[in-house]
Amino acid sequence: MIETTSTSGITLLDGGMGRQLKAMGAPFQQPEWSALALMEAPEMVREAHEQFAAAGSEILTTNSYAVVPFHIGEERFAQDGARLAALSGQLAAEAAAKFGCRVAGSLPPLFGSYRPDLFVAERAQSLLAVLVEALSPYVDLWLAETLSSIAEFEVVASVLRHDNRPLWAAYTLLESDQAEDATPRLRSGETVVEAVRVAAERGAGAILFNCSQPEVMPPAITATSRELQRLGLTRPIGAYANAFPPQLQDAQANTAILEIRQELDPAGYLAFAEEWCRLGATIIGGCCGIGPEHIEALHGKLKKKA
Repeated sequence: MIETTSTSGITLLDGGMGRQLKAMGAPFQQPEWSALALMEAPEMVREAHEQFAAAGSEILTTNSYAVVPFHIGEERFAQDGARLAALSGQLAAEAAAKFGCRVAGSLPPLFGSYRPDLFVAERAQSLLAVLVEALSPYVDLWLAETLSSIAEFEVVASVLRHDNRPLWAAYTLLESDQAEDATPRLRSGETVVEAVRVAAERGAGAILFNCSQPEVMPPAITATSRELQRLGLTRPIGAYANAFPPQLQDAQANTAILEIRQELDPAGYLAFAEEWCRLGATIIGGCCGIGPEHIEALHGKLKKKA
């Protein structure tokens, strides 16, 4: 087990739960994705959390990303969504208690990753309310993940307006070959600067970028730091990239299991993470395709043992 007590100022998240479950041989398929293990082999979800914690993760993210109708279907969500979300919280909390970690409640895209055009704010409120109520007993903070638009974050902030726990906003970015200029943007086309401003106004305790290629993180981190300085605010900045090839703007989420970039092995990913830290990021982790071996490499280089 790796000791996570540190004086480095860097907080380590975990990595991609879905791909780790697949690598472990857990039940895993489309469309259920990582939710299938919750249904058929919850002990393997707990084991995956423990593997990340043993590698050095200080925050474990609940396996609730796929507990939405988009992945498990409308009928199953209505009948069993709350129980599955609660189970994801319970499993993360059990692993966290064993290793001394905190738990982040994952609040995922509700209508498909990378598709701001499919977002329906009115429906999102009721779906999020189910997840929040079910996860609430188990989490130390909320992590709104893979936000493709400002509107998605605003709905999350509204649902959590009476909750006193920290809310972290994690936006997903346009890939560099999709951008018309060098301005860092969300997948909606809205600028990172706009997203940072709204997140800060709505009380986000940290601003992160996730589920995007590691190459697009540096401009977003720099823009975030400058905008926070302009606003006279201090917020932690974070990044946890995926290991996917670039995704088309009109890609149909949940239709295929994507290949993983071979060059993003632990050493390759660490090189990117070190750059993020030099630019001011203090919350570092991984998304799809980033496993415990990557977290262990991050821990070995970014964390200084007390």
